[in-house]
Amino acid sequence: MGVPRPPAAGHAQGGERVVPVARPARTEGNPLETDWSQVVRHCMDGDSGAWAELVRSHHRRVYGLCYRFTGNPTDAEDLTQDVFLKIYSNLASYDLQRGSLQVWIATMTRNLLVDNFRRTRNQRATSSLDDGWESAEELKPVDRLTANGPSPHESAARKELAKMVQEALARVSVELREAVILRDLQDMDYKEIAQVLGIPEGTVKSRISRGRAELARLLERNKREVM
Repeated sequence: MGVPRPPAAGHAQGGERVVPVARPARTEGNPLETDWSQVVRHCMDGDSGAWAELVRSHHRRVYGLCYRFTGNPTDAEDLTQDVFLKIYSNLASYDLQRGSLQVWIATMTRNLLVDNFRRTRNQRATSSLDDGWESAEELKPVDRLTANGPSPHESAARKELAKMVQEALARVSVELREAVILRDLQDMDYKEIAQVLGIPEGTVKSRISRGRAELARLLERNKREVM
């Protein structure tokens, strides 16, 4: 499904600004090869092609972050829509001098996820944490462990391990989980993560270390329970 065309700058319906809703795209651009400050300006001028390019290039990363944080594909898709609505309505606040568009989008995504986590603290369930691995497009944690095509037995084992990783990740505290996700699943460097979380790089490294240790402990406990 395509990306709805954003309204021309300054246009409104019923007295309210119309905001386009982001939709998944089949192809991804390379964010590093694009002048995003120019793309943002075009988006603000109502250029639907520029908005489509922005969504197409960043949708996978935003969805991946939402999914790894929530463990639920339906929630992740809904949150991804909310993130792009928030991005569109805040385009004027983007400042290239303060960081890359990728970091700015990650910050917006993280803040929305934390707000959602707090709002739904008593509503969350963990029964479907294994759902959505097939629809998540970025590299799964377990895929980092193998290089060649797996046999059917290996595929089954990897799927079970992937389920265990996601279940364990969901039990790690929020502040440690987000640091691990940004580093190990989003491949962001320490400086970028510090910008996203608004904390010193030393704290970032500490949280990643503690998060990895907690994740390893939970995985080991799950392994013992299975055996």
